[in-house]
Amino acid sequence: MYEDGQVTDERSGSGDPARTLALLWGKPLAPSRRGPARGLELTSVVDTAIGLADREGLAAVTMRAVSRALGVVPMTLYTYVPGKAEMLDLMLDAVYLRMPRADTTGASWRTRLTAIADENRALFSAHPWAAEISTLRPPLGPGLMAKYEHELAALDGLGLSDVEMDDCLTHLLSFVQANAREAHQAATVAAAGDDAQWWASVGPLLAQVLDERRYPLASRVGTAAGEAHGSAHDPGHAYRFGLARVLDGLAFLIKRAESGPPGEEFSADGTG
Repeated sequence: MYEDGQVTDERSGSGDPARTLALLWGKPLAPSRRGPARGLELTSVVDTAIGLADREGLAAVTMRAVSRALGVVPMTLYTYVPGKAEMLDLMLDAVYLRMPRADTTGASWRTRLTAIADENRALFSAHPWAAEISTLRPPLGPGLMAKYEHELAALDGLGLSDVEMDDCLTHLLSFVQANAREAHQAATVAAAGDDAQWWASVGPLLAQVLDERRYPLASRVGTAAGEAHGSAHDPGHAYRFGLARVLDGLAFLIKRAESGPPGEEFSADGTG
């Protein structure tokens, strides 16, 4: 995972499971016999942490920083959330719960999955830090469950097995998340300086050392792509192109499921 070009190992599901699930599902932890009286709402604590992450990135989200933003001493915050690990799960689940969800009832499966991809891309655009957190152990709260239920509905009724439905969704969302990280990195680079100006200065220097006869394909294709996109990488183009190819791949599986025996799984070599 990366944030502003730096490696980060932030991940969900790394806190105490019992405490995390109790907080996610609105079952407050047993009140401590010590510590300041509780005068805040958990929602305001989580929203403050989200605001910090939106403005300054995940590195800014510490228990001390959140407590400072709330105007309380750090010990007060620990009466609401045990630590940063649990805070990350609460933050993710909160933004999942608030995601706009388009009603695509009656639309084609391709339109439905495009809407799912666009919804997740919009989430990562609004909250870039969400794309940086590994969710191999997902935050199992109401936000995630509502998101998962909504997204699986786009694949329901296509003849896919339950495992295939989950596989298709995972494949789609993995692409969107990877593209979102690249888009955030590109935006960070752009904020530091004009990409076109950088290429304008680097291009003549490269021409002095690059032997186009030795690298004919790299020279020709790289030049064509750079001229087409105005840079070495265009995240918007990469998203549109990549999403179309992901859906093309799923089309083969869906067509096979619709015509083949129910529940038959797709194998890597395409032979079933």
